[in-house]
Amino acid sequence: MSEEKKEIAKDMEGEAKTRRDFLQDMGAAALLGAAALMTGSDEAQAKTTWAEWFQKNYRLMTDEEKKEATLRLEERYSEEYGKKVAVDGSPAIKGVLFGMALNIQKCRGCRRCVYACVKENNQSRSDPQIHWIRVIEMEKGKFLTESMDKGYPNSTGESYGIQVGGNAYNLAGVTLEGQHYYEAETVPRKDAFYFPIQCQQCEKPPCVKVCPVRATYRDPDGIVVIDYNWCIGCRMCMAACPYWARRFNWGDPNLPKEEMNPKTHYLGNRPRMRGMVEKCTFCVQRTREGRYPACVEVCPAGVRKFGNLLDPESEIRKILERKRVFRLKADLNTYPKFFYFID
Repeated sequence: MSEEKKEIAKDMEGEAKTRRDFLQDMGAAALLGAAALMTGSDEAQAKTTWAEWFQKNYRLMTDEEKKEATLRLEERYSEEYGKKVAVDGSPAIKGVLFGMALNIQKCRGCRRCVYACVKENNQSRSDPQIHWIRVIEMEKGKFLTESMDKGYPNSTGESYGIQVGGNAYNLAGVTLEGQHYYEAETVPRKDAFYFPIQCQQCEKPPCVKVCPVRATYRDPDGIVVIDYNWCIGCRMCMAACPYWARRFNWGDPNLPKEEMNPKTHYLGNRPRMRGMVEKCTFCVQRTREGRYPACVEVCPAGVRKFGNLLDPESEIRKILERKRVFRLKADLNTYPKFFYFID
């Protein structure tokens, strides 16, 4: 290459580098300018949204970044709800694997657990109404003589149904058959029993496997959590969950200021946003401080037992050893840490 061509190439390279540096500087300036404008806003949410958009997944943050993220939320929530709000970031307790067991023989269907959960975990009160716990009312069912001739198809001269019997569609108290939403003046209703369902905190959670952005994951203490800021609202986790345990915010959550619980956790009961998924976390803001979940405390019949599955002396370990225990949909190999038992 001639000296003249080398000189031209050098000039072009320098010009390209200068243009690239200019664009990078302008981009950085634009970001800083926009951030400054938002910081000057009077709205609490506008002051922190910018930083939230660009923060890492909580699981990958450094301790300092986690502290900054919780402080931003504390400032915004305190201003938004007119009270001092604490956003805890306590990690999982070492040597602990949380589990819960429920006595379906004693559940009366009062749903106090449902509404204690709503209150404790800052769930939307209406439009949309969010419940992390679902109590199913199931009928005991009957097999009727008068239904014997209602089967199908019928062979010549027969009326009993050679493929489907006449009593095939009668409810008979089979697990998960029944009313998922019921209204009764008094409970328990005659000839009915009740089956509460919530997140089963699976050891092999299918929801975690399908999340395309790793917004939901399993913590070392066994609690399956959600980084709300990373959830993109695709609802693939809802489709994968066989326990109907996840809820989607179709609209802006309705949480009255006077009813907002100010003691929150980043991965638990802090106020959520529209367009993301939420679920039970075993009241992570309570259990990582050595307290029972709200549903356990409020149950008048004491049907719920909670504790450390790794502790041989814990109440839940004694339940597993001494009672007749089963896991819901055990055939799916999700290995729940939520158990059901009877005396």
